[in-house]
Amino acid sequence: MPDLLRIEGLRAGYGEALVLPKLSLGLAESQVLALLGRNGAGKTTLINSIVGNTRRFGGTIAVGGLDVTHMRPDQRARAGIGWVPQERNIFRSLTVEENMTAVAQPGPWTVAKVYEMFPRLKERRSNFGNQLSGGEQQMLAIGRALTLNPKVLLLDEPTEGLAPIIVEELLAALGTITRAGGTCSIIVEQNAQKILGLADRVVILERGAIVHDAASAALKSDPAVLERYLGVSGAAAH
Repeated sequence: MPDLLRIEGLRAGYGEALVLPKLSLGLAESQVLALLGRNGAGKTTLINSIVGNTRRFGGTIAVGGLDVTHMRPDQRARAGIGWVPQERNIFRSLTVEENMTAVAQPGPWTVAKVYEMFPRLKERRSNFGNQLSGGEQQMLAIGRALTLNPKVLLLDEPTEGLAPIIVEELLAALGTITRAGGTCSIIVEQNAQKILGLADRVVILERGAIVHDAASAALKSDPAVLERYLGVSGAAAH
């Protein structure tokens, strides 16, 4: 099966600074990739580069076989890139429902289906974005990305600052999204253990380069890799 996301020889950064020297990566349908690495390793830069928010020095990016390399971020979103940034970037002056209908594209992920997955959003569908808790805002950010019906879903530290019970709910939802098919996901996460159960593949970045790429199960059984690249022995990967 061809890759849903294909990155070849990507060289990208900000201004004159090259953060990703030459990165290649492919993701197949229904694959969840955990993107790990120390602070400053290039994780967010990679996400931003897929979205189209960095300076590209070289390389190509394709989504579902379509070359999006020269597309603007809004064109990439319509081509199938769903993005949940750290800042969430929800429309604070719009209601929950308006946040989703404003960007919705035809496909299996409807507003009604998002409400099924996040009943709390349905309860608060008439509330404005700025009236939601942190956890509810994160659910809305994910729901809004889903109503784009993306082929590639990018999540930058989706569980940061959330209560453990909300984290469990979010991770369960992300598992549901992946099993539904038609999409692949990259999740940037500081806490490696939190995400290993959900991801089926792990990539570790160091100085903008891939230094480890293996099945999640292999990393679970070999914590020495986490120790070596992330400086953690098990509990957290900061």
